[in-house]
Amino acid sequence: MTDTSKQDRVLIFDTTLRDGEQSPGATMTHDEKLEIAELLDEMGVDIIEAGFPIASEGDFNAVKEIAERSKNSVICGLARANFKDIDRCYEAVKHAAKPRIHTFIGTSPLHRAIPNLTMDEMAERIHETVTHARNLCDNVQWSPMDATRTEHDYLCRVIEIAIKAGATTINIPDTVGYTAPRESADLIRMLLERVPGADEVVFATHCHNDLGMATANALAAVEAGARQIECTINGLGERAGNTALEEVVMALRVRNDIMPYRTGIDTTKIMNISRRVSSVSGFAVQFNKAIVGKNAFLHESGIHQDGVLKNIETFEIMKAADIGLHEKNIAMGKHSGRAALRSKMQELGFDLGENQLNDVFVRFKALADRKKEVYDDDLVALVQDQVGQDEGDTLQLKRLRVICGTEGPQEAEMTMTIDGKDHSIDATGDGPVDAAFNCVKMLYPHKARLQLYQVHAVTEGTDAQATVSVRIEEDGRIATGSSADTDTVVASVKAYINAINRLIVRRQKTGPGEDRREINYKDHH
Repeated sequence: MTDTSKQDRVLIFDTTLRDGEQSPGATMTHDEKLEIAELLDEMGVDIIEAGFPIASEGDFNAVKEIAERSKNSVICGLARANFKDIDRCYEAVKHAAKPRIHTFIGTSPLHRAIPNLTMDEMAERIHETVTHARNLCDNVQWSPMDATRTEHDYLCRVIEIAIKAGATTINIPDTVGYTAPRESADLIRMLLERVPGADEVVFATHCHNDLGMATANALAAVEAGARQIECTINGLGERAGNTALEEVVMALRVRNDIMPYRTGIDTTKIMNISRRVSSVSGFAVQFNKAIVGKNAFLHESGIHQDGVLKNIETFEIMKAADIGLHEKNIAMGKHSGRAALRSKMQELGFDLGENQLNDVFVRFKALADRKKEVYDDDLVALVQDQVGQDEGDTLQLKRLRVICGTEGPQEAEMTMTIDGKDHSIDATGDGPVDAAFNCVKMLYPHKARLQLYQVHAVTEGTDAQATVSVRIEEDGRIATGSSADTDTVVASVKAYINAINRLIVRRQKTGPGEDRREINYKDHH
């Protein structure tokens, strides 16, 4: 076995809560951000970029509370190159045991044109803002946004300025996913060779996946000398997303023979946090996604199945248990007791309190009565469905009956509790889901537009639970909801109501038209 203790340490910088959350429709609630941050901290992430504090009061409060609660990770906030952003960022992260300010400015010709700065004016801005950040905090990261499309001479010049001003980490972003692996490596080597003081700071790589090369570009940068990888869970992020944490971490683990670097990540926690991020963001993980996709450890062809049965290493380069998947997916049944359920949930990565366990147990029994077998994925769906519901929600589904068939229109009869009072109605629609959603709209009129409606089966069989994800938008505010049930229509309505409840909370916390996404990266002094 390779002795990794003497290998170079690669720091994992997770930006799921900042760059990942900027993915359209991936907005998380305050409590969800706290939960994801706690999971990241527990799995050994070195730096958590918790948000963009100047963006909104909600973002500021989330970053501040994450900083106060953090136990192991460095807590970082993002700030544009101006004193107001940097001051606000420090106010949010300063209570962390290990705070970091991450400030940036776009240095490519395209990005320099946005604030209309000359090269000299931008260089002066970088000196002033990095100096200001370092006067507030000992741990300062600086990024030349769109570095891969910045002239090399100018890139070297501004990085030298940032290092002299006190930056301790220099991040090289491939902001639009433009570079390729060899180019990514060459850029890092060039900077390490040419920039005075480069050997005294940590160089980081931040890659986007527009051309499908984010993971390859990040690993190439590490081989060239970068020692921090910026990434997100499930590769969540704007456009085609960011480098996926699970991919780079497992690549370094599995191919340690040719990439002799180590991370501090507890890989057995990967599957649990992947599922949770998918649930709260509303972004389902594609079945063939590397490492965490549903099919990543499944074999259907006869040749593959025969090979795996004789020697699992024939077609599997890593163990499912390495990422927290248990090889024996033994089904629980209606005769299983509370102790067995608690043990199984702990095995799946869920440490449930007594009240949570009681609630899940009741719904587990109800599910077991409807399904022949209850698998691990069914239990995960039960827990995630429970987390998405709140007794204090404005809207709650009480009763639903649908009439459907080959002859339309389809009908739905619904009773919904609104602020503690029951209201009933019936409606028609182009299908049972449309009819049920029409009931919700009639009982609780709103202007929200349905942006996404997504259904997938949790397990196999006609009695499988359906997990439904819904995304709605109203006046710039985006809310997501998800739910699971063996009845697809019931799951759909619960997810829709869940999204509306989140929208109601978002309305209450923001003024007319206010939304965190309205802030942009245009630099100002």
